[in-house]
Amino acid sequence: MHKLLVSAVLLLGCDSNGPSANTPRLEIAAQDKVTVNDDFEKDNPKWRFASGSWERKKSGVLAQTSKDNAFNVALLEETKFSDADVTVRFRPVSGSEDASGGLVFRAKDEKNFFLVRANALETNFRLYTVKDGKRDQIASTKVAAPALGEWHPIRVVAKGAKVQAYLDRKLLIDHEDKSFSAGWVGLWTKADSVTEFDDLEISGVAAR
Repeated sequence: MHKLLVSAVLLLGCDSNGPSANTPRLEIAAQDKVTVNDDFEKDNPKWRFASGSWERKKSGVLAQTSKDNAFNVALLEETKFSDADVTVRFRPVSGSEDASGGLVFRAKDEKNFFLVRANALETNFRLYTVKDGKRDQIASTKVAAPALGEWHPIRVVAKGAKVQAYLDRKLLIDHEDKSFSAGWVGLWTKADSVTEFDDLEISGVAAR
């Protein structure tokens, strides 16, 4: 029995093969749905850049260029969502330690949220909780590393405790976690990642 328990604990931290083709896709009910979009063509005062160097470029993208922080977080403090379907495109431009882009959702603040991220230097796609600034992996699957210099869509659908995450339009993570029930949506990078974001789309239920 002891050996079985140890094996189960070890498996929790391993990469999975992801959901099957038959996994039901989560959908957000149309009733009371709120939509928020930002194509970064103009300044939006509702963004709070909690850490990092974020800049809206004339080309109509939001770029994070700091190379000095452990984590870089931007929160769109316009509407708090409970259930939500969120999509953004990210382009990893450069990075030797990290070349990542991520979606933050159900954020209480810049140190407490869910995060799904991809990294051009790694062959994995991961879901984390961040609590008091400490990041813990809760789900992961193997992928081909997203190419540097190319655009890649990330999508998250969160409904109740269920979370599904997509990279390049493929459903790769299907997980349950009750750590956060509602909050802001945002963007994230790590370490020396220089990353651009575009076409943020949020459709969901405003938190009460």
